[in-house]
Amino acid sequence: MKAAVFYEVNQPLVVEEVELDDPKAGEVMVKIGAAGVCRSDRHFMHGDAPIARPVVLGHEGAGTVEKVGPGVTSVHPGDQVILSFVPACGLCKSCLEGHSNLCDSHAATGPFMYDGTTRLHKGDQAIHHMGKVACFAEYAVVPETGCVPVPSPIPMDKAAMIGCCVPTGVGAVLFSAKVTPGSTVAVVGCGGVGLNVIMGAKLVNAAKIIAVDIRESQLEFAMKFGATHSVNASDRDPVAQVKELTGGKGADYTFEVFGSADTTKAAYDMCGKRGTVTVVGIAPVGAEAAINAVDLVRNEKTLRGTYYGSARSRTDMPTMVDMYQSGKLNLDDLVVRHYSLDQINEAYGDMDKGEVGRGAIVFD
Repeated sequence: MKAAVFYEVNQPLVVEEVELDDPKAGEVMVKIGAAGVCRSDRHFMHGDAPIARPVVLGHEGAGTVEKVGPGVTSVHPGDQVILSFVPACGLCKSCLEGHSNLCDSHAATGPFMYDGTTRLHKGDQAIHHMGKVACFAEYAVVPETGCVPVPSPIPMDKAAMIGCCVPTGVGAVLFSAKVTPGSTVAVVGCGGVGLNVIMGAKLVNAAKIIAVDIRESQLEFAMKFGATHSVNASDRDPVAQVKELTGGKGADYTFEVFGSADTTKAAYDMCGKRGTVTVVGIAPVGAEAAINAVDLVRNEKTLRGTYYGSARSRTDMPTMVDMYQSGKLNLDDLVVRHYSLDQINEAYGDMDKGEVGRGAIVFD
């Protein structure tokens, strides 16, 4: 089959023929329908985060079950599925405590399957699986627990978004920060995940939703998804602007959705008394944000991180499909560009140029 393989940092992905073995016990082979062009993969490509190479990236995907391995009962050939890049084992401490998004067994095995091997290879050379998904390819073999059935079929590019940016953004609002109706929310970074944070804030009836970004085009686009105000951080201090919009108090809830020390500090500083700061974006390895420790105590702020929006893939993703179908999540406007697998480097070039909305790799 054809796949986009990551060999070297700061070099284009190589689209080539590779081999994919059949699924083993507890695994599923999926024909990929669409894969999201997400910044998380770009972190590896730029060297901001390490990953074993060679590797097929792509962690935001959806497709159709092609075949199942022994013991698989929850999906069947022909089912539409969304892929989860944390295919929870269900047995570790994190899973048993209800935090399957932090599965210990998945973290320990990383870009390998749960048995410590790969299904991808090129001749004798093993190729790793990003998040046990590796959906920048025509087919993928994934753990059964990372294969979420879609209750009622939806377009593949929209289903792919529910594999990552939707639960990460919407989940950060609903499950992590638990934003309350009538509150004030500031969202720092209005890319694909940031737009979903904005949609989540709209879902819970936040009174004021402030989009913060350095690109005016991103800010204008954010208004389609529920932002009520915008702050351009390129021409004036965003913290001062957010405080102006909140009567000098700061926002009740702030979200960092870009992934840097500077934006984390800004999200913290623009949060008001007894406010909650939720860090969603993943900064480069080693990045440290300077936080005013006295302010943290005297103003009783809460600073927390969230991974995958604290969502539980197998229960929350089907709910998000329902939200899309009922018009509560505007995924139709979110996906604005489509590419073939051969155009994947062009897709990431467009991301680097700051094109608004999400791109998706689509397969026949």
